Amino acid sequence: MPRAMWSGSISFGLVNIPVKLYAAVSRKSVRFNQIDRNTGARIKYKKVSADSGDEVTNDDIVKGYELPSGDYVTVSDDELAQLDPKASRTIDIEEFVDLADIDPVFYDSAYLLAPDKATAKPYALLARAMEQSGKVGIARVVMRTKQYLCAVRPQDGKLVMSTMVYADEINDPAQIPELAQLDDVEVSDKELVMAEQLIASLSETFEPAKYTDTYRTKVLEVIDRKAAGEEDVVTTPEPQEDKVVDLMAALEASVAAAKEARGRHPTAAAPGTVSGDEIAGEDGPADQDAAQTA
Repeated sequence: MPRAMWSGSISFGLVNIPVKLYAAVSRKSVRFNQIDRNTGARIKYKKVSADSGDEVTNDDIVKGYELPSGDYVTVSDDELAQLDPKASRTIDIEEFVDLADIDPVFYDSAYLLAPDKATAKPYALLARAMEQSGKVGIARVVMRTKQYLCAVRPQDGKLVMSTMVYADEINDPAQIPELAQLDDVEVSDKELVMAEQLIASLSETFEPAKYTDTYRTKVLEVIDRKAAGEEDVVTTPEPQEDKVVDLMAALEASVAAAKEARGRHPTAAAPGTVSGDEIAGEDGPADQDAAQTA
């Protein structure tokens, strides 16, 4: 059962709603330790001086910020403590914005906000009001002596708080040459229509449960088999050569394959599917009605 990691209240205007904070995500990964191949013992690390190679105790280690010159400016824990944000037990909503205005790239870690029994009604009222208006609360909260920018958003009658990155932490796409060159790429109408039809033929309702971490599953299977005494349980796949594919031919083949798969599905005749005469042929681009249907 999840344990509350923080307790406080949501505050906006003159409204104050006590809440508890729970992690919304439990990350699952396979963790390995480093082992000495010869003895089977775990590897441990020591903190040593880069100059002398001597081991350094924790009492002799201070924080240092490297300058462009290569020199370091040291800052003590006491000095940093004086800069810590004032401890607060409130999620202070400063404004409400449209959910559609927030690019998902700004979201970081997600947490569930749970109300106290005595304040379930104002909590539910806030969640439903935000959900119907499509609004998200932009707030600041202090956790573990660090201040976070966060978004409080409704989800199925509940409130989720997502910590956010700041605007100056987002990398500018214009600084990436491979992305900057996209402005000069020309795409034909026929290619665009065919790509839209491929997207339409592969469109489904998002069901998170059908996506699983297949890599983690395979790693755990290997561990189980090796723990049972098996050896050479992993085979090396044959290397595959990169192939240069004609874009239109690839799109047409992909649409055809997707339509064939849809044709075998029980709901193949459902409204909204792409019909065969909507696929652009070799003689020219599909008409605009076909593009809009896709």
